[in-house]
Order: sequence, then C-alpha cells, then structure tokens
Amino acid sequence: MDNLQLTPIGTIKTPYQDNAPYQPVDTDDQEFCLQLKPEYAAGLKDLDSFTYIYVLYFIDRLKTTPTMDVSPPWAVGQQVGLFASRSPVRPNPIGLSVVRIKKVIGNQVYTSGLDVFDGTPLLDIKPYINDLDSKCDANNGWVQDFDEDEHLALHIQGIPHDY
Repeated sequence: MDNLQLTPIGTIKTPYQDNAPYQPVDTDDQEFCLQLKPEYAAGLKDLDSFTYIYVLYFIDRLKTTPTMDVSPPWAVGQQVGLFASRSPVRPNPIGLSVVRIKKVIGNQVYTSGLDVFDGTPLLDIKPYINDLDSKCDANNGWVQDFDEDEHLALHIQGIPHDY
C-alpha cells in the first residue's frame, strides 16, 4: 500500500499559465474545460443532469515540500496544522474543486471557473448531490474565530484581492 499509482482520465483546460485563483470563481467568464480521454467519454452520460460536480486533480506544479504547520496567507499570524488548511502543498498533491457544469459535449465538460493551471492532470469527476453533500450543521472550524469577515468572504468566494 505504500506505492499507489493513479492514471489521469484527462486534462483540465484553463486560461491560467502561471497564476490561478485560490478558490474556483463561479463568475469567471473565461473558458474552463475538463477534456477526458476518449475511452472515458461514455462515463459522462447523464452528468449534465447535475448542477455541480467535484473535480479531483493532481497538483503537478508544486515546487515546495509540505510541512505539517502552515500559515494561511490570508490569516496573518495564524498557524494551523496542514490538514486543518486548504493549502495545495500536501503529502499527496490531490486537489478538489466544486464547479458548475455549463455543458457536456462529447468527451468535454465545460464548467464555471476552476482554480488550476492549464494542462493539470484530471483524476476524477463526481456529481455533487445536494442531499448528500450539503451538511446543514457544518461549521467553519478555526476560521470562524477570525475577525476579518469581509476578507474571509473574499477567500471563500475565490475573489482575487490584496492581503
């Protein structure tokens, strides 16, 4: 079990070459597309009956080694454990985004804004099912004690801004 192997099912196409937002931006009107390998196209049947999907991807351009203590850039002075953060620098660099489906054509899924670089390897797609995935008793953990509500709201919405 110490050596797992994953095979990408496709590639993510985005306008981002060097900089990407920290969270998906639903209102970004640029083109975002999950391009599946042809052998996986049949797996998209009825996917467009959902509003949102989970997109799992391999964060392939990291140049930093993970540490178990992190300081989120928007939470100045706050240190938390890596697993209590959304840092992309992780022992297994797997990313997860929830995005809106715009349309499915052949082996391509067009979505709302994604927070990944162009050419990122796509690992999986799963439907977001409201009654299963929305937890009414969820909280914001340590983040709810953070004083800057407006600043936090910008991060949650993935809106670029100054720190």
